[in-house]
Amino acid sequence: MFFLLATFVMVSLSMVKNRGITVVVPQAASGTPEDRKDHVSISLSETGQLYLDKQELSQEQLVGALRKRKEQNTELKVFINGDQNARLGLAIAVLDETRKLGISKVAFETRTPVAQ
Repeated sequence: MFFLLATFVMVSLSMVKNRGITVVVPQAASGTPEDRKDHVSISLSETGQLYLDKQELSQEQLVGALRKRKEQNTELKVFINGDQNARLGLAIAVLDETRKLGISKVAFETRTPVAQ
């Protein structure tokens, strides 16, 4: 039974188009699935680089790019993912800048812990 569940999870995850860079996302048992229609992905690397849909940007460039996308889509959704070793301060700064632009649909990406 566990094998079937694990297979289902792996297949399901492979169907989700990841717009961010590859990072080791932290685990969270309380996470819930979110609708990924019309979203952008902000990724934070372990070494502090920022990416918007896999394009590396400075924090100032990120704000400008988000502002432009918000003008094009007032219902913009932002998913923030980061390496589990990324700086928390950088993640909070990105969240704060996103909210300042009036983007309220923001979620942090996590992964479900593996049962042992």
